[in-house]
Amino acid sequence: MTSVVAHHGVLAVFLLMIRAAIVPVGSELIMLYAGAVAGGALADTTVHVFGTEIQSHFWAYVAFAVAGTLGNVIGCAIGWWIGDTGGRALIHRYGRYIHVTDEKLDRAERRFDRYDDWAVPLGLATPLLRSFVAIPAGIVRVPFGKFLILALIGCAIFCFGLAGAGWALGSAYTHAHNDLRYVEYAVVAGVLLLVAYVVYAAKVSRRAADPPR
Repeated sequence: MTSVVAHHGVLAVFLLMIRAAIVPVGSELIMLYAGAVAGGALADTTVHVFGTEIQSHFWAYVAFAVAGTLGNVIGCAIGWWIGDTGGRALIHRYGRYIHVTDEKLDRAERRFDRYDDWAVPLGLATPLLRSFVAIPAGIVRVPFGKFLILALIGCAIFCFGLAGAGWALGSAYTHAHNDLRYVEYAVVAGVLLLVAYVVYAAKVSRRAADPPR
């Protein structure tokens, strides 16, 4: 994914984030790395939008974040349609191909019971959980127009936030190194820290929710 983002830029981020709304393909890494590229981590790489080269690191960051947000919202709309049209029956039949299981759906539906429709922006703004929001939202019949607005909020928070973190890494990198490997190490370390935090938070939440025995 990092190679695709480095070579195809904004278009790659847009397309990868469409898929990431439905299938867990590492949206965290995509946006962190895109931000690093925007921050100048690749000295010989230029960012283009519709054939126009972007000279400013800031506007490169904005372009990547907007592309990620729009792609993610489109992917969410597709996921909502899958859930609304096929429901659980479709997931039972084909869920294994997109890594969606009954257990994951049950957890997602419990979040909707707990947070109502606000589970959409909260879930989409949260690393790791975000790929299991759109399809359940369609299954529980969140109104499509309302879903799109809430999805836009959650996706924008995630994409601008993660790209901003990557941009900070890339900017710091350009002042100290000329070898891309160190930026990749930093991005992977950032993803691992996010994973560790989400797993810890999930365990704490689960313990708090479980009744004492």
